[in-house]
Amino acid sequence: MKKNIIYIHTHDSGRVLSPYGYDVPTPHLQDFAEDATLFKQAYSAGPTCSPSRAALLTGMYPHSNGMFGLSQRGFTLNDYNQHLANYLKKQGYHTALCGIQHESSSYLDPDTGAKTIGYDENLSTDNTGMSEEELVQWDYNNASQVSAWLKDRDQEQPFFLSLGFFATHRRFPLEGRQQNADADHVNPPYPVPDRPESRADYAGYLNSATWFDEAFHIVIETLKETGLYEQSIIIFTTDHGIAFPFSKCTLYDSGIGVSLIVRVPESQMQGKVVDDLVSQVDIFPTLCDLQDMAQPDYLQGTSFAHVFDKEETEARDDIFAEINFHTSYEPARAVRTKRYKYVRYFDDDYLWINQSNIDNSPTKSYYIEHALGDVKKDKEALYDLLYDAGERHNIAGEAAYEDVLTDMRARLATYQEQTDDPILNGHIDVQPEWKVNKRSCVNPSSKDPDDYISLPE
Repeated sequence: MKKNIIYIHTHDSGRVLSPYGYDVPTPHLQDFAEDATLFKQAYSAGPTCSPSRAALLTGMYPHSNGMFGLSQRGFTLNDYNQHLANYLKKQGYHTALCGIQHESSSYLDPDTGAKTIGYDENLSTDNTGMSEEELVQWDYNNASQVSAWLKDRDQEQPFFLSLGFFATHRRFPLEGRQQNADADHVNPPYPVPDRPESRADYAGYLNSATWFDEAFHIVIETLKETGLYEQSIIIFTTDHGIAFPFSKCTLYDSGIGVSLIVRVPESQMQGKVVDDLVSQVDIFPTLCDLQDMAQPDYLQGTSFAHVFDKEETEARDDIFAEINFHTSYEPARAVRTKRYKYVRYFDDDYLWINQSNIDNSPTKSYYIEHALGDVKKDKEALYDLLYDAGERHNIAGEAAYEDVLTDMRARLATYQEQTDDPILNGHIDVQPEWKVNKRSCVNPSSKDPDDYISLPE
């Protein structure tokens, strides 16, 4: 009998969680990681919410599946039949959504999203009237709803469950679930500056993480109580890096690096750590191989199912990631090997920081007060991650790295050519149904019409 597949995902967490060595109060996730396989070098295919999730759930890069930007801003998949939920329905699975999805319409409207995507059932509780600060309570309610559903469900049919948490998205809750972070005694993760403003900001992230961890605990304990824990492939991940400047919506590792913890029943790798490169586009083909299901011909990822059988295996030697739109247009591409990262920006006329692509926050305000608008991006960058883990010293122009640069350019070109990347043919035209800020806009949620691109009628 096929295993159930449970996909649990947070919002904007990167790897800033306790299983990855951070002092974050997520003990229940830590317990799960110690009983599962933890991937240290997992990466999003795009460091923004909808493109990253769409890539994971279609097994295709954003420019191939059509999700160039955020679903709540009018971007959609080219074909929702290519979504993992619909593929699994054809394999005999019952499909259920609870909480956040980011592949259709607003992520706070799971009913519409579930219908558009094609889920059999929407389990989400009502979030009407909740402020953003209160949506972690919605997470907790949804976890309780899932717990009840797991105890009541049909035991004969395998299921696919997508359980999406609002945490650790902004705005952060005013209080933690069981405890409140002390802003005077926290250390924000790189590259967040250690300032009073950012410490208080990061304390909010920690408070949000406590709500996720308690909700996660409810679900895992129910799986164990019902016997489903050993009958299910359980995936925990997030969409991209944390919602702080120079993380989310960047191609630095702080933007594309993600948590990925997978438990496969009877795997030899439970409790083990994998240091090999994997991409979220690889999850779909991996599930196909783990369940002996044929891979659809549109998949672009590489299965790492063999990793669960033995240590010291390698699925790929590089990964690809991209940005197209977050709030404003910022076309960029990257390829990363274990040692090197190559980044190319394709909007040659605008190489300043796209400030609206950084979520509003006290940390962002601090940067703005210190001339963020004057900071520019390198059109082309190469980083030696062995000696420059922070990706701050661009070596693209250094003679000693000329061969490496040639190789990384070729790797990027191969990804783009094999997947028909439209940026090779020129800029991506803004469509009438897309909501797009001007590149110079600072506030992503601006109410000023002049901050948005208006198309001629």
